[in-house]
Amino acid sequence: MADPSSYRPKPGQIPDTPGVYKFRDEHRRVIYVGKAKSLRQRLASYFQDLANLHPRTRTMVTTAASVEWTVVSTEVEALQLEYSWIKEYDPRFNVKYRDDKSYPYLAVTMNEEFPRVQVMRGHKKKGVRYFGPYGHAWAIRDTVDLLLRVFPVRTCSAGVFKNAARTGRPCLLGYIGKCSAPCVGRVSPEEHRELAEEFCDFMAGRTGTYIRRQEQQMAEAAEEMEYERAARLRDDIEALKKAMEKSAVVLADATDADLIAVAEDELEAAVQIFHVRGGRVRGQRGWVTDKVEAVTTGDLVEHATQQLYGEETGDSVPKEVLVPALPDPVEPVQEWLTARRGSNVSLRIPQRGDKKALMETVQRNALQALALHKTKRASDLTTRSRALEEIAEALDLDSAPLRIECYDISHLQGDDVVASMVVFEDGLQRKSEYRRFQIKGFAGQDDVRSMHEVITRRFRRYLVEKEKTGEWTDGADTSAEAPSSVAAGPEPGTEADGTPGGEVPEITFTEDDGRPKRFAYPPQLVVVDGGRPQVAAAKRALDELGIDDIAVCGLAKRLEEVWLPDDDDPVVLPRSSEGLYLLQRVRDEAHRFAITYQRAKRAKRFRSGPLDDVPGLGESRKQALIKHFGSVKKLRSATIDQICEVPGIGRKTAETIAVALAQAAPAAPAVNTATGEIMEDDEDAAPATTAGPVEEPVTAGASDERRGQET
Repeated sequence: MADPSSYRPKPGQIPDTPGVYKFRDEHRRVIYVGKAKSLRQRLASYFQDLANLHPRTRTMVTTAASVEWTVVSTEVEALQLEYSWIKEYDPRFNVKYRDDKSYPYLAVTMNEEFPRVQVMRGHKKKGVRYFGPYGHAWAIRDTVDLLLRVFPVRTCSAGVFKNAARTGRPCLLGYIGKCSAPCVGRVSPEEHRELAEEFCDFMAGRTGTYIRRQEQQMAEAAEEMEYERAARLRDDIEALKKAMEKSAVVLADATDADLIAVAEDELEAAVQIFHVRGGRVRGQRGWVTDKVEAVTTGDLVEHATQQLYGEETGDSVPKEVLVPALPDPVEPVQEWLTARRGSNVSLRIPQRGDKKALMETVQRNALQALALHKTKRASDLTTRSRALEEIAEALDLDSAPLRIECYDISHLQGDDVVASMVVFEDGLQRKSEYRRFQIKGFAGQDDVRSMHEVITRRFRRYLVEKEKTGEWTDGADTSAEAPSSVAAGPEPGTEADGTPGGEVPEITFTEDDGRPKRFAYPPQLVVVDGGRPQVAAAKRALDELGIDDIAVCGLAKRLEEVWLPDDDDPVVLPRSSEGLYLLQRVRDEAHRFAITYQRAKRAKRFRSGPLDDVPGLGESRKQALIKHFGSVKKLRSATIDQICEVPGIGRKTAETIAVALAQAAPAAPAVNTATGEIMEDDEDAAPATTAGPVEEPVTAGASDERRGQET
């Protein structure tokens, strides 16, 4: 625990002006960001007798090792900079609101030639009109289904749209009148865009105009005795009214407002937001947060407005924001909201009438959300805490292992040997800290040697980071460059079900600016997938680096035994143990991550072709070559002058391609295994392999006894 007086700035150093300040820990990681009207007065409040500080503030200042600040001109600039830094550094002691779910929006892609109506989640895109959020996606689809009678806007995907345009036949919605079928030219792009704009106007609350217009057209059709058209217009009016009934009128004056309510206790706070547009509730969402800093209700409201409107502009910021308590001071927040909207925004507490009654409803929702969250989390927190305590007791650790790293080796008959590192903090996955490694120190199958290499490389990087911050002064040999094959970064595109995404980029160091580092933070416990040999290899690697404050254990699959270094017998945890269950989850996640990477490398190797070996030839130019010649076989028979005709290919590159293709052996002819017939001797239009994918049974990891299979 650090003494705040050890890093307290000298008197007179801190300016008496508005600004934003950052507290950093011993690893130079930003742990708290705050703003102040007077930096001198605010920072002085942290450096007082610890007994007078709030317990959470006391924890923060004793965790910190330094403080720094940035001076700005106004409090509004301080608010903007504070929001940017909180988003960038993700400090652990700042209030961070987390959506209790990914809320769906009704989106209209006005940035496309033919705008499409669809359900969208996640980050908002430029040029897309959003309505909501809604509690359920089916509520959006029901509303859209009703409105398509009146506003037959395109709802199909790009693939369906292109296929209909190619065949000249619209989809089913086009035949039943719920799509204007721009794919086959029934309406022009301008007419379809006008339909989409009318749809957006209706969803934005301007409903009376369209209903009155439909009623007038229905009356005119009846006078002209066009009863079928009048009946159709009558049904359209009913559909519009039914869609409007799905969001009841709560404010009679067609108000556009957001209502924010807060329910809190000593440890947590729940925020509920109702989005009212045109006097109707158009969306609702909720957040729950841990109160990791000493905050008032006004502070929570300020953080909520930053979260809500930090990425919004224009009409997405309403004219009124109704809150249970005002931030102190309120003027900077109000000016910031006004700047984001482009016109005046009122931030106030409702005092009477319909708005106060609706605020009470939102407050009841916040209280129920907090109660539900505490009911769900109580058992989860208790279980995780018990699991960490059981692991600490079984492994004879001084404290519960709050950060656990697990390593696994995966390969296929000694080829494509890779390793994974997964991280669990407080018993939960930390996917942004996952890492992948290629084993390049040797060739062949040796799980023990592979484990030694991976642990060495990972903790050599840790020592390098310590040396950068001046924490490592023992003269340890950290000058050796870690192999460039260390993969880094989060698991891009990884879904909740573990579906792998794109490739992970190579690791690069960043400056000491407080951003999350690659290997800067050590675990309290290293778990390896395997038994006694793998544990001994991991321990030996740590000893060689001079690291003696990190515990090591291994989890063998066969009997789920926990192996410790230098112990002849394993530790056997009860099958009902929460600690064993957590270790199994960590081990299984490491295995999943490793085998996913290994399969991706194997698939990439199988898809490789002769053009992949040409130095300096990127994917775009490879595609241009194949598109120009039609196949690798025709490219191989082309002259250098003919290759130079391809855009982007110079003579030197053409000579390199010709040499590489001449040296590469042509692919063996394909054989139809059913008839024995030799297929046409031609290579695929895309870079192809001479071998197809190999189906292999999947084993459980590096300690498997069945060698020769994927591990």
